[in-house]
Amino acid sequence: MVILGIDIGGTSTKVVSARADGEATLEVLAVARSVSYRKPTVRELTAAAAGAMAQLLGTSDLLTAAAMDGTLRLGVCVPGIVDPETGVVNRSVNLPNLVGHSITDLLRGVVTKAVKGTPAGQMPVVLVSDALATALDWHHGHAGEQKGRTLCVVLGTGVGAAVLDDGVPLTVTGKSAGHIGQMDVSLSDEQPVPVGPDGGEGSLEAYIGLPALLAAYGPKVREAAVKWDGTEPPVRALVRAIRIGIAMYRPERVVLMGGVGLLLRPLLPRIDAAVHLRLTNLAKPNWKLLVADDDLHAARGAARAAVEG
Repeated sequence: MVILGIDIGGTSTKVVSARADGEATLEVLAVARSVSYRKPTVRELTAAAAGAMAQLLGTSDLLTAAAMDGTLRLGVCVPGIVDPETGVVNRSVNLPNLVGHSITDLLRGVVTKAVKGTPAGQMPVVLVSDALATALDWHHGHAGEQKGRTLCVVLGTGVGAAVLDDGVPLTVTGKSAGHIGQMDVSLSDEQPVPVGPDGGEGSLEAYIGLPALLAAYGPKVREAAVKWDGTEPPVRALVRAIRIGIAMYRPERVVLMGGVGLLLRPLLPRIDAAVHLRLTNLAKPNWKLLVADDDLHAARGAARAAVEG
């Protein structure tokens, strides 16, 4: 079976082509990234996805062969609330122009044009949330060494989370573990209290979502983050959110994921120390704070979802 995993992110689209012989085995063949965008129109987003697909030329023959014999599968993750039956995006704060459109139909169209031999409208598509796709891929990559409960906090354009118990998702609302990005982590000494894109005052996303960081630190936020010492409002808000997450879920580990999560890697020891300071004794002994391997977990996780689904 050959799979395309597509991560429709808030600032770019990532695609992986992969081969699978079973649920536990996924061989990534190639990866591609689109140009950057910000709140794209449907046409701009479709063009970005098509541009990423065009980069997978090295595996085009394999994709074509799979399309022609009916073994090509597509896994997709997109931020927001999506109807699993139709693929219609009902709500997406960071990709508002997608609302009312079927992401399934849009991407089937992109793949049909990019891969010869793809039957129009017939390719199986599996939809998965971006947070869950990210967490599932991390689990598969670390399953041999990590047991028990994992809280994955996905920090990107938006902020989300997934909780896995030995790889099985814990669900609280719908298919998610809750809405940690909308958790109120207001810092009383920071005025005015920021408001998130969903309208929630003091939300974690209002402090550390990528748009909030760009507004506070400008386009060179990556360079600015290198100089952070852990006292910055976004970091303090994240510490508070992790402490709440540990009290709620009692995980064996917390993994910071997404582009912003990777940005925080140099600060991991300081974040870890701040979280541990007078932390509730309900926390699991010897819990660990970790960071993602890269920013392709969601795309690979979408591919894994297509294999398993």
